[in-house]
Amino acid sequence: MKHLKKCLTIIVMLIMIACLSGCENNSNTNNNEKSSTKSSSSTDNKNSTKKSSSENVDVESIDFISAAEKQIALPENGETIAIMHIKNYGDIKIKFFNNIAPKAVENFVTHAKEGYYNGLIFHRVINDFMIQGGDPTGTGAGGESIWGKAFEDEFSYDLVPYRGALCMANSGSNTNGSQFFIEQAKFDEDTATMLKQYNYPSNLIEAYKTYGGSMHLFGKHTVFGQVIEGMEIVDKIAATETDENDKPINDVVIESIEITNYVK
Repeated sequence: MKHLKKCLTIIVMLIMIACLSGCENNSNTNNNEKSSTKSSSSTDNKNSTKKSSSENVDVESIDFISAAEKQIALPENGETIAIMHIKNYGDIKIKFFNNIAPKAVENFVTHAKEGYYNGLIFHRVINDFMIQGGDPTGTGAGGESIWGKAFEDEFSYDLVPYRGALCMANSGSNTNGSQFFIEQAKFDEDTATMLKQYNYPSNLIEAYKTYGGSMHLFGKHTVFGQVIEGMEIVDKIAATETDENDKPINDVVIESIEITNYVK
């Protein structure tokens, strides 16, 4: 099964029409089937490169490596973080990128403070890929934003779905609600080879070699946070037994999400 899912990932990448070097306008392309959900900061924003449908950016000139180091780095003392308490598993600590993805951060933090996520499950878990939750129905078809409607994507070349990235789940462009996922994939040599064949920027591939993740989701899902502690918990959840729909056999429950300040 593990090899089958890996093959599916590679197949998905093969059928991608737009890649970063060939089409810099792909920030609003449709969501990849593998990552879609059937749902109705510490990074300095001054030098961030926002993605838009009208820009023409030489992606080879972007310093993905330095941006990745900032994305992965621990937050500053006093910054807002979330502590996700997972029943029978432990805690996952997450920092946010409010300067780059303010709506996604506000949505998640407000939901967390109001107890929206309390008692919800990770309804979709795929080992070597991601763990997904945030749906009150537990089906992958529910949930809504704090505004009661879908909100727009917030993309930047400064934030990439590396391993540990907290991302908005969606069912296409600008369809963000309450669902989210935590990226869990590690570096894979076959994937790196595929990225080279599809002319992904060389320093993005180098960053991928260090930090892992799912590069085929870049520009398709808003990255708005990063796990700073507890990736072993994410890995343990990802390894749980699932059914044919990737739903854990035994519920993985979010008891609560605590919003607090980071203390070194």
